[in-house]
Amino acid sequence: MNVIAVNSRESPSRVRLTMPGDLAEKLFAHLFPGDGDEHGAVIGAGMAYSPDGQLRLLGREIVLARDGVEYIPGERGYRMLTGQFVTEQIVRCRNNRLVYLAVHNHGGTSRVGFSQDDLASHRRGYPALLDVMEGRPVGALVFAREAAAGQLWLSAQRQVEIDEVTVLGSSIVRLMSQPAATPAQRAPAYDRQARLFGDRGQDLLQNCQVAVIGAGGAGSLIVEYLARLGVGRFVVIDPERLDPTNVPRVTGSTNWDAMSWLRAPNRAKWLRTIGERLAAPKVRIMRRLIRRANPRAEVTALMSDFVDDAVARSVLTCDYLVLAADSMHARLVFNSIVHAYLIPGVQVGAKVPVDSASGDVGTVFTVSRPVTPSSGCLWCNGLITPAGLQREAETDAERRAQRYLAEAYVVAPSVVTLNATAASQAANDFLFAVTGLADRNAPLDYIRFIPRERSVKFERPRRDAACPHCGIGAGSLLGRGDAASLPTRERAGSGR
Repeated sequence: MNVIAVNSRESPSRVRLTMPGDLAEKLFAHLFPGDGDEHGAVIGAGMAYSPDGQLRLLGREIVLARDGVEYIPGERGYRMLTGQFVTEQIVRCRNNRLVYLAVHNHGGTSRVGFSQDDLASHRRGYPALLDVMEGRPVGALVFAREAAAGQLWLSAQRQVEIDEVTVLGSSIVRLMSQPAATPAQRAPAYDRQARLFGDRGQDLLQNCQVAVIGAGGAGSLIVEYLARLGVGRFVVIDPERLDPTNVPRVTGSTNWDAMSWLRAPNRAKWLRTIGERLAAPKVRIMRRLIRRANPRAEVTALMSDFVDDAVARSVLTCDYLVLAADSMHARLVFNSIVHAYLIPGVQVGAKVPVDSASGDVGTVFTVSRPVTPSSGCLWCNGLITPAGLQREAETDAERRAQRYLAEAYVVAPSVVTLNATAASQAANDFLFAVTGLADRNAPLDYIRFIPRERSVKFERPRRDAACPHCGIGAGSLLGRGDAASLPTRERAGSGR
């Protein structure tokens, strides 16, 4: 288990809070019921540190203070949480290894800050709360309807501002103490699209970091789309080199990248082997593809397996994840990271079933499955199974013995246009979420495209309260951050 002691992180360069959409909805309904008054609550949050010292607080639990019972007229200020309520919640947070955050609201809309009474209350009470927490920080948040400000006490001598609250829903909403500064003028190349979401939207894309896991047919298309939208930072992960059969589907690839002339069937085996070794890694092609579309973009290209621990942890600072690799283990790691670290994402794929005996084509479909911390997860919906994980862990010989495969390797059909359907939907969902333009009532349904029937089906994902990933039980990964144990494979290093 990777637990980071707070005492070793005495001066984070930046502190943010991320909240799942359902938790934020519950909080705002309590703080702003329409009476114009002040209300209180406590959030329990996990922690995630980035290599550059930034700290993300991860909202996992919320306890609403009842008006007149646990949130009462203050002795020195307007309102206060009762001592008993504070004691119960601070002990609960300590026992659950969570950060304690006291919450209340002020009037106003787009600007908010602590009053002098609020700050004086922190100075009186928080040193004692730190003693109870045994090294974990405590803090406070104050909300207006469209703004938030916060303060985190790392010790009695060291306090830092919580400078942003991010709410993950259909749109990704960022709340700060005052409206964001006007961004620098956009590059002329983005004029047409910024007419849709403005300079602020273009700035959000430029400052966004996206991980694309799998650089095959669907993954390469998503890389192309996001690069041309102006996304500023990428992590691209794929362990494979380009094969000649990949060229018709992998955007930006060439026969030269695949060394097709050396790998032709009529070549000697030793020449084909050289061609295989010289073929370009898919991630190198993706780096080239991104920089041709957006020369300013930063690209981390990892020729590695996503399920290796060091590789999986390279995406923990990302703002969005795209899973375009279809192994069951990759789904498991992706699903765990989305929920433990509150990073929204999407899983995309395509299936073309063909009967090996008759050649009949079955139901061809492509899918785009949004996965957020409050929308239901891949585990809950049967897309990760213990049997599937076990089957992947077996050798080819073991699978043949169980008759899972008639051959050591089965090549599934794949067509670029099918990949494009799912990839474009996933890219549009990302775009409208990041720029804040998604309809607030838009459901996060899975979308299944069935091109032979010219039909589209929407599948409402379910969420199991007892789920080990997205559930609300004490043992779930939700919001645990660096205290979570990820289901990765231990393996030293990663290639670039």
